[in-house]
Amino acid sequence: MIKRFDGVTIWSSDLNRILPFYRDTMGLPVRLESPRFVILGDLEQPTLCLGSHSEVHGPNPDRHRFLVQLATDDIHTEVRRLAKGGVPIFQQPEHQGGGFWIATCEDPDGNLVQLTHMGKEPSE
Repeated sequence: MIKRFDGVTIWSSDLNRILPFYRDTMGLPVRLESPRFVILGDLEQPTLCLGSHSEVHGPNPDRHRFLVQLATDDIHTEVRRLAKGGVPIFQQPEHQGGGFWIATCEDPDGNLVQLTHMGKEPSE
């Protein structure tokens, strides 16, 4: 019996190209690391895994295939910080209604990453 969603893996031709983005730029903690595979996040919750795979070559040719979502407590501040650090921002913070905000950027392999914010109005 399947009990819960456990996480997702982003495969890359070069783990060392995408790991600094998720670990250092986005601030996700590394929980397990081997030469070709890393688990990020809280092991008691669904995790984001990154790995090198011999069948993956170069950047993602179809950035709209999937979207990684990362929650933030201040979407406006995070987008400014990321943009200042050179991260490509494709969608500035946009209110979706009901207190839910999204913004979209790109990782070094061309995968889309969406920041989310739920709750009271974030600072602008």
